[in-house]
Amino acid sequence: MLQDIRKSSQGTAAKVIIGVIVLSFAAFGIESILVGGGSSGIAEVNGEQIYPGEVEQLVNTQKRRIISMMGENMDPAMLDDERLTAQALESIIGRKLQMQEAAALKLTISNKQISGVVASMEQFQLDGQFSPDMYKSLLSGAGYTPESFKRGLAEDLLLNQISSGLAGSDFATQAELALNATYSAESRDVRYLTIPLEKFTADMEVGDEQIEQYYSDNEQAFYTPETVELDFVELSLEDFKQAVEEETLLEQYELEKENNEYQTESGVAHILFEQGEEETDEAFQGRIATAQKSLTEGADFGELAKTASDDIGSASYGGELGFTQGDTFPEEMEDAIAALEVGAVSTPVETDAGVHLIKLTERRDGEVPPFEEMRAALESRVQTQEARKELTRVVEELKDLAFNAEDLSSPAQELALEVQRSDAVSRSQQEGLFANQTLLTAAFSDEVLAQGHNSDVIEVTSDSFVVLRVRTHNEPEVKPLELVKGEIVARITDETARASVREAADQILAQLHAGTGLEQLANESGYDWQVELAADRQNPMLPQSVLQRVFQLPAPAVEGESSYDYVLTATGDVQVFELVRVTPGSLATLEPTQRDALQGQITSEYGRMVGSEFQNGLRESADVTIL
Repeated sequence: MLQDIRKSSQGTAAKVIIGVIVLSFAAFGIESILVGGGSSGIAEVNGEQIYPGEVEQLVNTQKRRIISMMGENMDPAMLDDERLTAQALESIIGRKLQMQEAAALKLTISNKQISGVVASMEQFQLDGQFSPDMYKSLLSGAGYTPESFKRGLAEDLLLNQISSGLAGSDFATQAELALNATYSAESRDVRYLTIPLEKFTADMEVGDEQIEQYYSDNEQAFYTPETVELDFVELSLEDFKQAVEEETLLEQYELEKENNEYQTESGVAHILFEQGEEETDEAFQGRIATAQKSLTEGADFGELAKTASDDIGSASYGGELGFTQGDTFPEEMEDAIAALEVGAVSTPVETDAGVHLIKLTERRDGEVPPFEEMRAALESRVQTQEARKELTRVVEELKDLAFNAEDLSSPAQELALEVQRSDAVSRSQQEGLFANQTLLTAAFSDEVLAQGHNSDVIEVTSDSFVVLRVRTHNEPEVKPLELVKGEIVARITDETARASVREAADQILAQLHAGTGLEQLANESGYDWQVELAADRQNPMLPQSVLQRVFQLPAPAVEGESSYDYVLTATGDVQVFELVRVTPGSLATLEPTQRDALQGQITSEYGRMVGSEFQNGLRESADVTIL
């Protein structure tokens, strides 16, 4: 059916239908048709609306995080919009509830606190100092403005106040500490012996009859993997790069000279005055006048900024704000900066942030490097720009041609591209181009594998695209016995040996219960044995598997008796152990650091429980409506 639709998509009827759709989009807007408009909320939390844009932004952020973490091993199902949207909506509802509670509790965060946090963040520092230029650059690259970033940071700090308050509202009593120490600081005396797997594999012989029987009984274990051999066309940005004419490079050089990067820059410092909520106008103006007087009398601008400026982000660096080309700061500031001479300080300048005293610390003219020095960079830039345009054009044409083609040869021929052939590719491919999960999903999709169509043109990276088609489908089939004989021998040997070592462990366990000592059994059987006295839960000497199981066993019921068990290791060895004695822990025997760690652990657990109950309580008492 799909093939019929493809063939009919070039007909008159199809074009009429497409025309109607286009007119509908033009008349009503594609957004209103697809999602019914984006202005109305999708949920309400105590009357406060949650809008689609909020959810979409969080979903996109989560997708970027998943892609960054998983890379090429990412399962496309992890990016399922429905699942991520549900999670994002619940997260936003929880955050809204907490912010509403913060408002009810009249919790606040001052601008000074926010500025202090921003100034201390290593991401915004160069050589250990806050860099305004880096701050703006990183925020811009992440899609934030300084205002939106500070607004989000203020919310995070408010929520942290709530969580810190909840965590601090509960604590561990001495009785609780003592009870926990009884178990956490408990020690155990253990003896154990090791039965090595290799003892049962060394002289084992596997006959032909065993091999044939195992092959017959386990035929499904010896199938070849399902694979496909693919025809594919790969488009890469590098394939479209061409030599650049000298005239074009010279034109680019002239444009480069006009670039903002080479315009005059002004180095700026400031002292910011923010009027406090309870500060009178007279007091506020008095602070500004006092600072001006100090500067007139010769005070150092940088030292004064450290004590007088309300901009914590720059105050600790003498008020330094970095450089501007005339468009970095508010217009009022830029006008004042333009009128200053180097070393001069402005009269008070008022902006939305407050009142500024601005000092011009440096003015430097942009210097354009000579043409020959910039030639390579200009050529690379022009090549990349032109190649990307051509790549985009060819990709769009290939999409149309491949969609309707019976194979890849005709689209490739029309666009002067090469059809390549892959080796066998399995569903769990780990190497090469087709280790990419998106390409694998396409290759084994019903449309491509079963119906024999070309795939869509798939974006592998921003500069690489692939369209593929299955040339050969290799169904799983049983491997000949001759090819898997060695594998079968190894399997039989390992399985038989593991059964034998477990049987030996059961026998020793029975003898231990009958009263024979572990040391005697170890010596009689030639097994290594060891003793570990007063082993705690972090003991590094006991094998991890033994340590874990030892502390799961109940203490011996009768003084002088022992408990016995064994564990299997990953390598197939068996370790049989005897739990001789359990000594309860004591708070008094703990070192101060251990006691503090135990108290911190219990307090943290209580904090998590209180926080969870608090969030559940907010949700239960809230009026939450999902529209």
